[in-house]
Amino acid sequence: MPPAPRVGIFGGMFDPIHAGHLDVMATVQAALSLDQLFVLPAQTPPHRPPPMASSYHRFAMAALALDGRSGWRVSDIELMRAGASYTSDTLRTFHDRGITPLQLFFIAGADAFQEIATWKDYPGLLDAAHFAVVSRPRVDVRELGRRLPALAARMCKVSDEALTARSTMIFLIDAITRDVSSSAIRQARQRGASIMGLVPAAVERHIEQHALYEDLPVALTGTSSIGGPAGRLHG
Repeated sequence: MPPAPRVGIFGGMFDPIHAGHLDVMATVQAALSLDQLFVLPAQTPPHRPPPMASSYHRFAMAALALDGRSGWRVSDIELMRAGASYTSDTLRTFHDRGITPLQLFFIAGADAFQEIATWKDYPGLLDAAHFAVVSRPRVDVRELGRRLPALAARMCKVSDEALTARSTMIFLIDAITRDVSSSAIRQARQRGASIMGLVPAAVERHIEQHALYEDLPVALTGTSSIGGPAGRLHG
């Protein structure tokens, strides 16, 4: 019998999706040999300002960014759900589709994961999927055991032994990912500065053609981190 497929899930506002997001996803896919990777733009972030771009544009930009990448798909699971986007609800949706917790790998940046205790349904959430946590600029995964001592026993590096464990794990993946944020991109657009290289070329064209993020009040540019405010800091 062939091994069960490994399925990655990466959620966020993707307002817009950018090079840092792609680095994180590529790093996790390579480290864990994922068979499928789903990108899930969130509908409404809990306790956060709403996204600047519409659901339509955020989904479209994610689709453009993933074009040509085998096994990578954009999903509207969270966009079709009314209300705030919670990771625990999304994981249950995948379970309902027949994907077990041991097949699921929820992807997060270390900056977002360090706030895991504030996510909805914590700590039970950690039994619903493996977590694949990637270093981000200024937050190294090697610091997480110290910052989250209650979870240190579940944290491990990627290994064949850990991947065949009979319980969900927190995989720590130390890698260099580009120091890019959605908020910096929105602010650059507001100033009329170039965003070349910060987002895929197709995403840059979409932003320019639809005049996204132009003339935004500074107070509304918000903040963004990998896997974070899009329904992640609060689950």
